Amino acid sequence: MQPFNPWTWRDPAALAGGYDQTRPTEEPQDRSEHDGPDAPGPGTPVDLVGYRVEATDGRIGSIDQASEDADARYLVVDTGPWILGKKVLLPVGTIDRVDHLERVVHVDRSRAQVKESPAFDPDDFGRPEYRQRIGAYYTDSYQQS
Repeated sequence: MQPFNPWTWRDPAALAGGYDQTRPTEEPQDRSEHDGPDAPGPGTPVDLVGYRVEATDGRIGSIDQASEDADARYLVVDTGPWILGKKVLLPVGTIDRVDHLERVVHVDRSRAQVKESPAFDPDDFGRPEYRQRIGAYYTDSYQQS
C-alpha cells in the first residue's frame, strides 16, 4: 500500500459518477441508473465550487474554491455559521466520493477533525511550510482513523 498523500486524488474514478465507490456489491451496469445526463464522463474537468461538503458525521459547509494545481490539489470549504465562518483547506486526498447528481462531496474525516484543522490562509498557501503543516495534519488524522 502506498503512503497517504493528502494532495492527490486517491481514486480519480470517484469523480466520474454519483455512486458510492465503496460498495463492492454494486455492479458496473447499475451505474447508469445513478448517473444522469449531468454526470460528467471520465476525464471531464469538473468544477466542484458550490458543492455541499459532508463529513462522516454531518455537513461541513460548501466548496468556495477548488484547485487543480498539479502539486497541491485542494478544496477551500466555507463552513458558514458552523465554525463562525472559518474557511478550511481540505486536500483532495480526504475525499471519499463525489455525488454529482446531488452536488455533494463526501470526505472521510469527521466534523471534529475538520474543525480542528488549520484555517485556510490564502496569503500563506504558497509557502512550503504552510502546506507541509496542513498536509501533516491530514496525514496524521488519516493514520489515526
